[in-house]
Amino acid sequence: MDIYERQVRVEAPLSEVWKFHATGDGLVALTPDWMNIRIEEERGPDGEPNPEELTAGSVVVSSIKPFGVPPRQRWVSDIVAREEGEDEAMFRDVMAEGPFPHWEHTHTFRALSDRETLVHDHVEFELPGGPLGRALGPFGCLGMEPMFRYRHQQTKELLEG
Repeated sequence: MDIYERQVRVEAPLSEVWKFHATGDGLVALTPDWMNIRIEEERGPDGEPNPEELTAGSVVVSSIKPFGVPPRQRWVSDIVAREEGEDEAMFRDVMAEGPFPHWEHTHTFRALSDRETLVHDHVEFELPGGPLGRALGPFGCLGMEPMFRYRHQQTKELLEG
């Protein structure tokens, strides 16, 4: 399994950063336009459509079409954990269906002060392609860097206003 990690300091309270990341709208806002993401469906743990907040047991069905190249790729994410404390919060999503044989993304948020939050992304992944994908795994991090750099820039722009 390969691992990608990145973090950023955001000048915004933990509560605001946490709330922003708790919905499908946050996912769309943090995904570069070139990914052409579309949220197809959101379900809460009880099957309720379009929950206000994505909690453990929620499912997000999206599709992407990187650089406009068809076909659209379906991506089903299961929110498998979500915890919120006074100074720290986290949620973890696991790809149940999509382009990677394995994708587990842990989003951690830690209050550094009343006005500053550390956002940390930890992704465990496996590239498609069997043995070749496993051999190229370390290079997969290079492909993720622009995506997560964009995510973190957008987080800062949208929340530090």
